[in-house]
Amino acid sequence: MFDVFLDKILEISNDEKSKTFKEQTKSVSEFVKILTDEQIKSIVKEIGTIPECIKASSSAEKLFSKSSDIILSRAFKMLGLKSKAIDERGDSADVLAESVYHKYSLVADAKCFRMSRTAKNQKDFKVAALSNWRGGENEYAVLVSPYFQYPKEESQIYKTALDENVCLLAWEHISLLLENNIKESENFSLESIWESSKMIARESKVSSSKMCFLPKLNKIVSKKLGASENDFAEKLNQCKLTIVARGSTEIAYCENRIEDIKKLTKEQAIGELIKETKLEEKINVINSFISSLETDEEAEE
Repeated sequence: MFDVFLDKILEISNDEKSKTFKEQTKSVSEFVKILTDEQIKSIVKEIGTIPECIKASSSAEKLFSKSSDIILSRAFKMLGLKSKAIDERGDSADVLAESVYHKYSLVADAKCFRMSRTAKNQKDFKVAALSNWRGGENEYAVLVSPYFQYPKEESQIYKTALDENVCLLAWEHISLLLENNIKESENFSLESIWESSKMIARESKVSSSKMCFLPKLNKIVSKKLGASENDFAEKLNQCKLTIVARGSTEIAYCENRIEDIKKLTKEQAIGELIKETKLEEKINVINSFISSLETDEEAEE
């Protein structure tokens, strides 16, 4: 199902000449709306990884990132919350959610990374910003990133999350909750997950505040699943196998691209390089800027 979803994202993003990004986002929302819960579960398993077939910093990558917000919002609904993805705007959370039964609300931010990206720092996760985006009306802030892309040992993001009570959740956690049909009700709340960092902070020493606390979070999530720690570890391992399989797909794509490039003539290779670096587009933008300056000078005269 993820491949179908990806094809749809690429199809919509290729229509950028006749549609604004806001219109493209609406098209993705309408597509996600008609998907079944089972299809959403399938997409959640892989949405955390940006495919290598999507060019970096492209309109398709931007739309894929936005689609992860839409998928996360749908996942929250499946967990029994009211939720919506926010239209593009600066300095705000991407997803809002509210408990139907337990009178709390949260802001959330969905993160996706390429497997080929190695350098990730606290700026990539925006934990402090997410805390600020909750404002005064939302109790919780939740970051959802790929589990195995979080720093494995020590990082400032863990200290910030503990200090600011930001829940560092993973797509794998969301996936396991959905697969086990976990849903809020009048007698069942997910609130302990959203406030997990606050709970973990109570038990943490200042000297170890930067250490990875995901194992402690796993215990909290496993309780909501009604699973033992060993069972949860096995479930998480199954998620890892899905990622390994996806890795093979990404490697195959890269290898095929290498073979395609090897077949190019010198002229074709030069053309592809110029296209890839977008140098001609940059020249056009610079010329347009210069022309506007010259127009301003003539108007002043």
